[in-house]
Amino acid sequence: MITGEDIRKAATRLGSRTTRTPLLASPELDAAVGASVLCKAENLQRTGAFKFRGVLNHLLAIPERELAQGVIAASSGNHAHALAVAAKMLDAPATVVIPQDVPQIKLAAVQRHGAKVVYYDRLRDDRDALVAELAADEGLTVVPSANSARVMAGAGTVGLEILQDAPDISTLVVPIGGGGLAAGCATIAKDMSDSVRVIGVEPAGADDTALSLRLGHRVVIPPSKTIADGLGHTSPSPQPFAVLRGLLDDVVVVDDDAISETMALCLEHLKVLIEPSGACALAAVAANLVPTGRGRIAAVLSGGNVDWPTFRRLVDLAGERRGNELSGMHGAWATVSDRP
Repeated sequence: MITGEDIRKAATRLGSRTTRTPLLASPELDAAVGASVLCKAENLQRTGAFKFRGVLNHLLAIPERELAQGVIAASSGNHAHALAVAAKMLDAPATVVIPQDVPQIKLAAVQRHGAKVVYYDRLRDDRDALVAELAADEGLTVVPSANSARVMAGAGTVGLEILQDAPDISTLVVPIGGGGLAAGCATIAKDMSDSVRVIGVEPAGADDTALSLRLGHRVVIPPSKTIADGLGHTSPSPQPFAVLRGLLDDVVVVDDDAISETMALCLEHLKVLIEPSGACALAAVAANLVPTGRGRIAAVLSGGNVDWPTFRRLVDLAGERRGNELSGMHGAWATVSDRP
C-alpha cells in the first residue's frame, strides 16, 4: 500500500528530472464530448508517457551495487522506453523483454538508448517467467511496470499535479493497465479531496480489473487484441489491485472505435498526437460513460507513442465511421519526402 505522503516524497525525489505536464483545455473539445474536461498531457512527459515517473522513482531506491549489475523489465513499449532512459541516466545496464509486435516507434526508442532487447510472443509466451529466468541467470534486478510501491508513488505524481493545478475537479478519469497509474492517482486524489471521484478505464477485451473488482479477487483473462496495446493486461497487478479495491469509485470499458475517434478529437481540438492507450480515459468521457453533472472532469492522456502509419490508419477509420465529420481529416494526409 502507499500513502499520499509517499507520493509527495516521490515528487520531491523526482524533481526536475521529470516534466510537469500541462492540463490542456478546449471549448471545442468540451462541446464535442459534452463535458467540461481538462486533459493531463502525459504524452509530453519525458519518453512520451507517464511511465518515466514510476520507473525513475523505483530505480532511485535501488542500491548502486545492484544497479551496476543491471535491471530488467517486461513491457509492451512505454515501460521499456522509460527503463532504457532512466537506467542510462543512472549508468545502469538495462534489458527489456518486449512483444514481437511492439510498435516500431517504441522499439526504436528503446534501442536508441542502448537497452538490450529480448522478444516474446504475447499470445503464447509467459513474459513474467521469461523475465524471472533472465534475472536469475544474469543477476539482474527486476523493475515492475506496476507492482511496486515506488512505481505507484511515482505514477501518482500525475494525480498530485492535477489536484494542485485544478483543485476544483469533481472527477478524475485514469486508464488502467497493470493498475499502477490508477492506484497512485486514486491514493493522492482521496488524500487531497473528500469529494473527488476516481474512475478507471479499460479497453474492451482487456477488462481484467473490472472483472476482478466485480468478483472480489484477481482474475486472469485471455490475451486481448485491442488497439490499446499498452493496456492489454490479462490480470491486474497484486499491489495496485489491493489499492484500487478500496479507493476506485468505478471502472468503465471503452471499445476500439471510441478510442480511435478520441485520438482524432485530440489531434483536432488539442493539437496533440495520442496513442490508443493514452486516449482511453478521454474516450470514456466522450462515450458518456462518466457522469458529467458533478462538475469539471480531469482525464489523463497517458502517452503519445504511436507509429504515424498506425495513427493515420486509425484516424482515417474513425473518420469513415463518422462520415468524415471528424474535422474532415479523413483523406487529407500527405506524405512529403525529406530529400532535396
